[in-house]
Amino acid sequence: MDKLPLLNHPTDQPSVFTPANLIDSVRRARKIPEGAIPALCFLEFDGDLTDWLIAQGLAKPYSSWPCFHTTMFAAELEGMRVGIIPRTIGGPYAVLVAEQLAEAGAQLIVGLTSAGRVSPTLPLPSLVVATEAIRDEGTSLHYLRPGKEVDCPAPAAVDRISQELAATGWPVVQGKVWTTDAPYRETQIQLEQWAAEGVLAVEMQTASLFAFGKARDVDVVCVAMVSNAVDHDGEQFDTGSQQDGLRILEACARAFPR
Repeated sequence: MDKLPLLNHPTDQPSVFTPANLIDSVRRARKIPEGAIPALCFLEFDGDLTDWLIAQGLAKPYSSWPCFHTTMFAAELEGMRVGIIPRTIGGPYAVLVAEQLAEAGAQLIVGLTSAGRVSPTLPLPSLVVATEAIRDEGTSLHYLRPGKEVDCPAPAAVDRISQELAATGWPVVQGKVWTTDAPYRETQIQLEQWAAEGVLAVEMQTASLFAFGKARDVDVVCVAMVSNAVDHDGEQFDTGSQQDGLRILEACARAFPR
């Protein structure tokens, strides 16, 4: 087992291919103009909120974002411009984009993710602002040596965002999440194990993003919208209205230091 490549990545060695390399290439290939990106950027897991913001005329493509794989949309929230990139599903993709965001000048990256309930005491729906994550995925092992958990690289931002999110009317809880690469391979044994260890919810990107943030010294926060559970008899995947999503974005913008 100790010879597995995933468990023996040389995390102390520099990368031979960097986000700066890709940014330079995409600017040349697509003639993307130079320009700073917003200091606060969101990775929106589902994409429905971004689609609604575009349809309402509240978000528009951001022409200076140098990426082959994604489109950034900009919105004016709480007196500041923010960047939003939709459908960054899973740890590998979220971190690929986060690397480029940090290189391009983002000061705080907020991952907005959908999540399933693990703790039976957590209300549905609710918001979990992650303080740490179980590393049941692969991306974090390319940034940090093997370990069970990784904590948030921006604890002060967690507190500010949690305080502002309380104004949305949603239940807001800080705590631990379980990050998995395989949502259709969650088992009852795992749910019970992690619930007994204080895990609140399960999702697909937090441990990866936290490990990236710790290794690269980048402020990253993850907010999970918990909307379903295997032991829930009521409506599943109730994520509220798009206006609720907008209020979540606005709360994060208010929490950003000016």
